[in-house]
Amino acid sequence: MTLAQIQTAVDTTSAATSPESVRIIDLLFQGGFMMIPIALLSIAAVYIFIERVLTIKKAAMPSEGFMNQIRSLVEKGDINGAKMLCHHEDSSIARMIEKGVSRIGSPLKNIEVSIENVGKIEIFKLEKNLSLLATISGSAPMLGFLGTVIGMIQAFIAIAQEEGSVSPKLLSEGIYTAMITTAAGLFVGIIAYLGYNYLVTRVQKIVHKMEYSSVEFIDLLQEPKN
Repeated sequence: MTLAQIQTAVDTTSAATSPESVRIIDLLFQGGFMMIPIALLSIAAVYIFIERVLTIKKAAMPSEGFMNQIRSLVEKGDINGAKMLCHHEDSSIARMIEKGVSRIGSPLKNIEVSIENVGKIEIFKLEKNLSLLATISGSAPMLGFLGTVIGMIQAFIAIAQEEGSVSPKLLSEGIYTAMITTAAGLFVGIIAYLGYNYLVTRVQKIVHKMEYSSVEFIDLLQEPKN
C-alpha cells in the first residue's frame, strides 16, 4: 500500500468518526443552562474522591511491626523511644498510640479517654467531605430531572407556537435535548455514589484497626510487670 493510499484511508476514517464526536459534544452543550451546575458537581466529586483516597491511603496503616516495636519499647521502659517512633509514623493509629504513650503513669481511665479523644479527631479527619460527596450523588440526578422538565416545557412551547402540522424532527429534537440533563445527572450521581461507598468502606476498615490497636495498647499497660 502506497503512502497516498494510507493517507486516504486515514482521512476517510477521520471523516467517518469525527461527526459522531462532534454530535456528542454538541448534545452536551444543547442540554441547557442546567448542565453548568451538573458539570460543577462532577468536578467537585472527582476532586473530593481523589483527595480523600490520597488522604486515607496516607493515614491508613503504620509500618509493619509498629505495635510490636511499641510493645518492646514500653516493656523496656523507653517511653521517649516509643514517642519518637510514633512521631515518625504518619498514620492515625500512630497518633493515637503517641497520645497514650505520653499519658503513661496516669490512671488507666485517663489514658483510655485520651486515646479515644484522639481517635475521634482522626475519624473526623478521615470522614471530611464524605457527606458532601453523598450530597452530590443525590443532588446531581435531581438537577438532571429538573433540567429535563424545563427542557420539555420549552419544547412543548415551541411545538405550540408552530403553525400547521408539527414535524417529527422538531418533536424528537426537543425531547432528546431535554433528556440530556437527566443522563448527565444520573451519570454524575452514580459515579459519586460509588465513590462515596468505596471511601466509607475504606474508613470503616481503618476505624476497626484503630479500635483494635487501642485495645492492644491498653492491654499492654495492664500486663503484670515482672
